[in-house]
Amino acid sequence: MGLLDKLTNQGGSNLTKYDGATPKTNVLATKQSPLHAVGGTPSYSLDGSNASTVKAYYESYDDGVINALPQPSQLDLNGKSPAKYLDNLPG
Repeated sequence: MGLLDKLTNQGGSNLTKYDGATPKTNVLATKQSPLHAVGGTPSYSLDGSNASTVKAYYESYDDGVINALPQPSQLDLNGKSPAKYLDNLPG
């Protein structure tokens, strides 16, 4: 009898609610994350757009603490993309 068998077939554990299963990946940890951009359009971290969607994903992190969404950046470029480093290499 292994640990996985105990978790999945014999009542689980009081140390994890997943009982040997892999938890769902939060979309903010994937390439589909709307935190910084949606397609080529700036999103929450740059200009505050998509706030309700991003807030729901952010608050759904299952890490045992209350996750309050930080305010969008105060350093944005008014929706403009910054110059790419490779296009502006030091001389």
